[in-house]
Amino acid sequence: MMLSRDRILTTHVGSLPRNDELSDLLIKREEGERIDEDRLRQAMNSAVEHVVKKQMAAGIDIGNDGEQQRVAFSTFVAQRMSGFAGESKRRRGRDYEEFPELVEVLMQRFPKRSKMQNAPEARSELRYLGTAQIKEEISRLKDAVKAAGAFGDAFMTAPSPGIISTTMLNAYYDSRESYLSALAREMRNEYRAVSEAGLILQIDSPDLAMDRSMFYRDLSDAQFVAACEMHIAAINKAIEGIPRDRVRLHCCWGNWDGPHIFDVPLDLILPVLYQAHVGGLSIEFANPRHQHEYEALRRHRLPDNVVLLPGVIETTSNIVEHPQVVARRIQEAVAAVGDRERVIASTDCGFGTFTRREWVIEPVVWLKLKSLREGADLASAGLW
Repeated sequence: MMLSRDRILTTHVGSLPRNDELSDLLIKREEGERIDEDRLRQAMNSAVEHVVKKQMAAGIDIGNDGEQQRVAFSTFVAQRMSGFAGESKRRRGRDYEEFPELVEVLMQRFPKRSKMQNAPEARSELRYLGTAQIKEEISRLKDAVKAAGAFGDAFMTAPSPGIISTTMLNAYYDSRESYLSALAREMRNEYRAVSEAGLILQIDSPDLAMDRSMFYRDLSDAQFVAACEMHIAAINKAIEGIPRDRVRLHCCWGNWDGPHIFDVPLDLILPVLYQAHVGGLSIEFANPRHQHEYEALRRHRLPDNVVLLPGVIETTSNIVEHPQVVARRIQEAVAAVGDRERVIASTDCGFGTFTRREWVIEPVVWLKLKSLREGADLASAGLW
């Protein structure tokens, strides 16, 4: 994991807004429509170059391709594996069930979007179809980074076996454990391709928090912790052999504009997160519902070999955080960790989690990332 003794480094969680042309092509491809593959490649090239330059201009130290090459952070894997078909009947989060008015607002705001509730399900043995797509994504990112002279290090995201299992439901395997094991076995191909290319691997695992109010809402706290431990075990199996300091794990409560009153406390799940064989933990702290969660870090001290990537920028609001606010949040994170070198300032979640469902307009995204850099500089001046 890239560290600095001179200043607080900056990164983000992964996804960035996609332009209209690319969004249309990605959604059509996901829906199985015929598209012009050359046009898609050109659109991806242009989009990746664009977001790399924008991240560089904003002052991001550890950047990525903005997930421009994927329709969403998790459901794209159905295009890389055989065994998925039909539709999953995934339940909405409790926020949307308890407050149906939110659903009405959501449909008005995002009338067109990629698959979320209706992603395919596992209907036969899963088999990864080869690394051609991920290697093309990696090559495109590396080319853009080299051309721009950007970043001290770069990362690429991939969904955890757990979030795949709770988004694209199991209709084939005899148990949840068997399904997770199969996903870990097949996703290992994706994870190793990222690592072997010299990139930091980020495992996106919102299931470890968000799914308390979704897939696992009917469990007791103890049962949910046990489920999280099973999900962490699947991650560890899938990343075995990858250097720990080249893997970071992202955990969040779901990237939506809602009450979040059913969210699980970080206190309950933080000890489980520490079981992951990773070098960095990305956790949201800017969300107003979770800005107090640094107390959990004081009660459950961050392991010495782990870096914290606290979310100090919120990703569902068009309000640009003042750099002084960002600096205070970073300083609180450093105080909770007790080591300024093991804090890398980040965002709560992605800005383009699903294509056509961007809460923050693109110009504001770059202003937020710029404020992240400015806030990190202010915090650095006060900490060194």
